[in-house]
Amino acid sequence: PLFDTRGQLHLLHTMALAMRTAAPTVAGRAASRRSAVVVRATKYDEELVQTAHKVASKGRGILAMDESNATCGKRLESIGLENTEDNRRAYRELLVTTPGLGQYISGAILFEETLFQSTSTGKKMVDCLTEQSIVPGIKVDKGLVPLSNSNGESWCMGLDGLDKRCAEYYKAGARFAKWRSVVSIPAGPSIIALRDCAYGLARYAAIAQNAGLVPIVEPEVLLDGDQDIDRCLEVQEAIWAETFKYMADNKVMLEGILLKPAMVTPGADSKAKVPPETVAAYTLKMLRRRVPPAVPGIMFLSGGQSELEATLNLNAMNQSPNPWHVSFSYARALQNSVLKTWQGKPENMKAGQDALLKRAKANSDAQLGQYDPSNESADASQRTYEKGYKY
Repeated sequence: PLFDTRGQLHLLHTMALAMRTAAPTVAGRAASRRSAVVVRATKYDEELVQTAHKVASKGRGILAMDESNATCGKRLESIGLENTEDNRRAYRELLVTTPGLGQYISGAILFEETLFQSTSTGKKMVDCLTEQSIVPGIKVDKGLVPLSNSNGESWCMGLDGLDKRCAEYYKAGARFAKWRSVVSIPAGPSIIALRDCAYGLARYAAIAQNAGLVPIVEPEVLLDGDQDIDRCLEVQEAIWAETFKYMADNKVMLEGILLKPAMVTPGADSKAKVPPETVAAYTLKMLRRRVPPAVPGIMFLSGGQSELEATLNLNAMNQSPNPWHVSFSYARALQNSVLKTWQGKPENMKAGQDALLKRAKANSDAQLGQYDPSNESADASQRTYEKGYKY
């Protein structure tokens, strides 16, 4: 035998002492680890999840009507209208009072003026939306400014006082928020621009959630440039990796957010044209590599695509099941036809609303993977791209 009886007893006694001595240490380490785990539980968490899922509901998407007064003015000027509060109100009233809109639209992003604005009959715009089960949202960023010591890139302002603004917006009826930052491929993008974009979005998302607003996270990779689709994929993967890293650092609850990415496409000046199936394949590849399935919804921006392009590409992405609700958050790709039809004339209001319903239904069908483009007009193929577009 390797040990005699006395040796075996001595060994067992030594082992027992060691285990008794180590036990408290192991337990202490486990307790220490448990105390280091932060369990997120704010008073809004359940509501945030419910709101996110309501917006990301089957067959519905977002109407982005949050253009600043200056940008809204440019739209009005394109049809010969002066940029006045009354004209802005008249156009926004046309949008929010469209009968049946809630069948296809689940959320509407508003500019601050619209959130507190009433229709010509004295009814709050927010109430017009909620009556159709459309969730009111609010643009909370303060716009883009030049990023110092960069290659002509931008950063987004608005974190100062954001907590107080979000609290006021919640009281006014908003239940989700939007913050748009941008990434320029021709400008690099530089590491400092990517990180500033991602960090700003993460801080905004954390602040918005603590005020009861579901944050739409939007690091828009601009269409500007002649890059091919592979370069666009590379940059999209880079910015979303940074964004999710900083959201994790800031303890953003992923079940209570929505994303608003650009689709993965060649640049606006690229000579290469790719079909919707290719855009869908590249875009879904990027999302699967970067976006956890905990995120309820992907609400694509149109980014200057024509109304037809934006709808065809969305339809192609919904030909098979996805881990998230894949839908739309379009501005120009929903409103372009509306403005041209309305022309600022009261007698054209119903025709303008019909044009909005047509585009909303087309994109609703695309969200379901059932879009039929055979009834589209030639106008739907006109691109809405503007270089360096600003809201």
